[in-house]
Amino acid sequence: MTKIGWFGRLWLNRFSKPAAERPIYRLTLQNKPRRILELGLGTLQRSERLLTVASSVAGDAVQYVGLDRFEGRLPSDPPGVTLKQAHQRLHGRGRVQLVPGNVDASLSRLCNHLGVFDLVLISADNDPRHLERSWFFIQRLVNAQTRVLVEAKDAAGGAASWKTFEKSRIDELAAKSVLKRAA
Repeated sequence: MTKIGWFGRLWLNRFSKPAAERPIYRLTLQNKPRRILELGLGTLQRSERLLTVASSVAGDAVQYVGLDRFEGRLPSDPPGVTLKQAHQRLHGRGRVQLVPGNVDASLSRLCNHLGVFDLVLISADNDPRHLERSWFFIQRLVNAQTRVLVEAKDAAGGAASWKTFEKSRIDELAAKSVLKRAA
């Protein structure tokens, strides 16, 4: 476990790049999440930093579940790592469980076994169709104390920002997905 000193905290909060991810590290330093779910890992830079910060403030008890397409990425998908690379890079940063596949299919298989998370990160790199079908399952993994951050990219696909979703918003999206499926 790596401890982050005051300089590391300052750097993550004020100078780390990309700047849009700084709220994630602030939230992690403030809330000390022990159970983290991340949908869409990308190049793993964010995941590595997040786990370093979380294990520094919450101790060895950090449990991390990451869902990504890994080798199943399409040519049109953003760059990412393989499942093997992800295991190698995240090993030793907490209890890490990596699940390959689309988020909706993976969550449908696992949501009854995962329990409730303290922090959920949803990357904008996820296919919107799969994410839309996932809200029903995400609803079962969160409670009122869970912090859910969803990445939103601007219309041009450039700058990203992380928006907080309340439990009521997740319940609303879950209801829409159920109604859409029933129609």
